[in-house]
Amino acid sequence: MTKARDLANLIAAGNPLADGAISVAEISDLTASAAELNYNDITTLGTVEASKVVTADANGDVKFPDGEKAIFGNGSDLQIYHTGSNSHIKDVGTGILLIDASSQIQLRSAADEIYIQCVENSDVKLFHDNAEKLATTSTGIDVTGTVVADGGDITGELIADSYNETYAAVTSSSNATTVNCENANSFSHTLTENTTFTFSNPPASGTSYTFSIEIIQDASASGYTVTWPASVDWPAATAPTLTATASAKDVFVFTTRDGGTNWYGFTAGQALA
Repeated sequence: MTKARDLANLIAAGNPLADGAISVAEISDLTASAAELNYNDITTLGTVEASKVVTADANGDVKFPDGEKAIFGNGSDLQIYHTGSNSHIKDVGTGILLIDASSQIQLRSAADEIYIQCVENSDVKLFHDNAEKLATTSTGIDVTGTVVADGGDITGELIADSYNETYAAVTSSSNATTVNCENANSFSHTLTENTTFTFSNPPASGTSYTFSIEIIQDASASGYTVTWPASVDWPAATAPTLTATASAKDVFVFTTRDGGTNWYGFTAGQALA
C-alpha cells in the first residue's frame, strides 16, 4: 500500500496526527510524491473504482482516460473530455463560451497550419490549406482569390454596402502582355508598342468571369495596335479599331463562362478624354 493510501485510511479513521501515527514530515513527503496519487488512492466515499483511474505523473500532468470528464461549474456547465474517437470542449450551462486572449487567438492543426486567426484591435483571417483567403478590414473584408456565389461555394446572395473590384495595370514586353484573371477584374494598359494580348487563369468552366481593360495610347499618338486572343468573339465577328490620337482611352469588356475557351468582347467606350 502506498503512503498516499495509508494517509487516506488514516483520514477516514480520524485525525492522522492525533496519536502520532503519521508525522508532518511524512505528510510533506506525501505532497512531494504527488505522482503516487490516483483515483484509487482517494475517493469521496472510500470506494475503489479501478476502471476509472485519473493519474498525475511526475511532470505534474493530470491524465483522464477516455470517457472521463474534467467538469467545471455547479451545473456541470463546462466539460472537457475525449471519447476515444473525438475530443470535446462542451458548454452545456448558462451564458456563452468565452475564450479570452491578451493579443491574438489562433485555431490551428496539429501540424501548426492556421485555420483561423484573430488579432486584438485588428483583423480576423480565414485560411485554406494554411494560405490566407479572407480577412476583415476596418471597412469590410479583403478576399484573396475568387468569390463564387449562388450555386458555388456560397449558396444565396452576397449583400454589401459597397462592392469594390481589384484594379491592376499590365505592361508589355517584346510586343506581348498578359491579363492574369486571378489578379483583378479591372485592368489598364498604356501602349508602348504593338501588343498581342493573352488572357490567363480564368476560373473553371461553369463559373462566370468578367473583366474590363482600359487601353491608353501613348502621348506621341504613335497609333500602336492591339491583337486580341483568337478565343475572343466580337459583335459581327469584328474587333474594334483603337483610337489613334495622343493619350486616347478606349475601354473594352470581356466575359467567359467556360474557363476561357470562349470569350465575348464588347466595346464599353472609345475616344474617352
